Amino acid sequence: MAMYQNGVIFDQVDTSDPNCWTLEAYIARGGYQALKKIINEKMAPDDVIAELKTSGLRGRGGAGFPTGLKWSFMPRSFPGTKYVVCNTDEGEPGTFKDRDIIDYNPHALIEGMIIGGYAMGAAAGYNYIHGEIFESYLRFETALQQARAAGFLGQNILGSEFSFELHAHHGYGAYVCGEETALLESLEGKKGQPRFKPPFPASYGLYGKPTTVNNTETFSSVPFIIRDGGQQFADKGIPNNGGTKLFSVSGHVERPGNYEIPLGTPFKDLLDMCGGMRHGKKLKAVIPGGSSAPVLPADIMMELTMDYDAIAKAGSMLGSGAVIVMDEDVCMVKALERLSYFYFEESCGQCTPCREGTGWLYRIIHRIASGKGRPEDLDLLESIGSNMSGRTICALADAAVMPIQGFMKHFRPEFEHYIKHGKPMKEHRWC
Repeated sequence: MAMYQNGVIFDQVDTSDPNCWTLEAYIARGGYQALKKIINEKMAPDDVIAELKTSGLRGRGGAGFPTGLKWSFMPRSFPGTKYVVCNTDEGEPGTFKDRDIIDYNPHALIEGMIIGGYAMGAAAGYNYIHGEIFESYLRFETALQQARAAGFLGQNILGSEFSFELHAHHGYGAYVCGEETALLESLEGKKGQPRFKPPFPASYGLYGKPTTVNNTETFSSVPFIIRDGGQQFADKGIPNNGGTKLFSVSGHVERPGNYEIPLGTPFKDLLDMCGGMRHGKKLKAVIPGGSSAPVLPADIMMELTMDYDAIAKAGSMLGSGAVIVMDEDVCMVKALERLSYFYFEESCGQCTPCREGTGWLYRIIHRIASGKGRPEDLDLLESIGSNMSGRTICALADAAVMPIQGFMKHFRPEFEHYIKHGKPMKEHRWC
């Protein structure tokens, strides 16, 4: 798997070295210097959060919410237990960056969570790891043992009055547990279903205590910010899009993999890093932020930069940074059928619009893909989608609808042709 090494999280990490994930290798790269800086200089928690705000770090799990602002929501004066939780429940199609962090650089995540505990006054943390990457879970557990043995975790860290414990929790592969409140429910041993909000986790989270949930990549960016300064991180990106970002590139490129690049990098440059289109085919479309992000056609995508604002302005979203590249031979009807089936299968069933709507959407698209579509089906898809969006506890229903809206906006003629003739415009793959 390819790695572009000029970023923050994977800077100096030689992923071909089987020992690159160990504590010794991490310390040799400057690891735990940020934690030592905080302890030795007795940094105030507010100063740590201020550095995060300066950095412009935004949540790397999909929402893109400013991290420093989110940390400031934690009521540090709350007298009881508080928690920091990492969301490594990476289950969206096209996304595979977080597992590489815990495979190749787990101590960056551990150090980032320890710093989070210090800044937010939390004494304990949990990393919720996706159920289908058990070997990665075991590696993270080993990294935790290394950190404890070295005095970076536990009581009186580095001889200070600060104590923090961190645990790994193995999920069961449910996509909905990537939603932070469903994740918390699962951590508590209950069925992983989203909670009504408010109250939000900052006031009522894990076990009813104040909790902050961030993504793996978000926490792993924190050590660099504290060690080298928030402004240096911000300068690696562009205004309102600070730092570097991991992009999981899959699909029809010569070198699929994870690439860490500065936010604001042109998409065409990222495509070049991946070796260009596979077999010299033409680019047809790109899903820029995971399967829930609306698809964008090639002519729009080739003019974009990879950052939150540019992609949002184009009508999609950066999301988790999962870039799914599709060449000229892809049948968009079949592609959407597969995406819709995923959301149908992964709906937890708690909310009626999602439980019934995802199945309804899939069955209509499947009917079209089977050559039995009806002219009114496309308007029906849009009608169902508009009655699902914004009407459920979590955003899974919206995630099921947005791909359909994107495909209908940019590739509707393919669906109309399929309905009229019972077959695609050309003999695409998978048709």
